[in-house]
Amino acid sequence: MATYVLIPGAASGPEYWRPLSAELRERGHDVVAVDLPCADDSAGLAEYADAVVDAIGDRTDLVLVAHSLGGFTGPLVCDRMPVDLLVLLQAMIPSPGEPPGDWWANTGYEQAKREQAEHGGPASDDPSDVYYHDVPPDLVAEATRAERDQSGTPFVKPWPLKAWPDVPTRFLLCGDDRFFPAEFMRRVVRERLGIIPDEIATGHMPMLARPAELADRLEAYRAER
Repeated sequence: MATYVLIPGAASGPEYWRPLSAELRERGHDVVAVDLPCADDSAGLAEYADAVVDAIGDRTDLVLVAHSLGGFTGPLVCDRMPVDLLVLLQAMIPSPGEPPGDWWANTGYEQAKREQAEHGGPASDDPSDVYYHDVPPDLVAEATRAERDQSGTPFVKPWPLKAWPDVPTRFLLCGDDRFFPAEFMRRVVRERLGIIPDEIATGHMPMLARPAELADRLEAYRAER
């Protein structure tokens, strides 16, 4: 049995992991869906990592799954405690000393979004169109009700690690994402991790759109470890 530790992205809590959590528990695993202090203006990345470590407690056989902004937190946890595997799920990949708020300009995100728009990108900025376009309506309603405020504090201070932690790392890219364009993310993964990502044919929220397939992918990574 493994312990899957699910680290959310910005303005999100444990709720949107519910379908994936159920799939992983059906496969016999423990699941920790972390509740980050995302609305707390006194909490930065260090406090986010504290929250993950506290939620894990004395559990072992850890597989961390970090989504979106959670890519800045997952490696900090790996630097503090034994982790068997880190899975970056369409996650932001930090560089040493980079504040999350600088990630967008440093990676060329705005240019990528312009190119996406030129090639038939999302018709509006409505979250339902950008984040949830392939998610069942009942889960969209549930996820949007659970959305939280996001403090700007974690975006300000430099990412503190001097190098990527010594932990096996996989990247699962969402090929139909309308928020982080696929070609943009392929480049960022290649440049920052030096690996070719795996891909799943979903938008930004695979834990809602295809939880069973996502659980299968995670289990395959664990088996390969």
